[in-house]
Amino acid sequence: MTDVVTSHNPAAHRYEGHIDAELAGFAEYQLTDALVVFTHTEVDDRFEGRGVGSAVVRAALDDVRADGSRQVLPLCPFVKGWIAKHPDYADLVYGAPPTTARD
Repeated sequence: MTDVVTSHNPAAHRYEGHIDAELAGFAEYQLTDALVVFTHTEVDDRFEGRGVGSAVVRAALDDVRADGSRQVLPLCPFVKGWIAKHPDYADLVYGAPPTTARD
């Protein structure tokens, strides 16, 4: 897997992934007072299969978790599927039951 450099581009309402300083993919979102609504994820065909989408979604969800002020509404099928494969992020999803894990 190639090193993907991720960044948040709030002016464009998206998280981006770059490979060798070239935009390789992004995850777009909309904000509400309580939610980050992920609407679309796209990876350039030239970078498919190199982990770009996963790196971008992980960075975005880590950012949401670190901020702590919003939950996630994954309308984008890629984001929804990624969360399903990574249940440690399920607690971020709007409407998810509260965790029963104990410290």
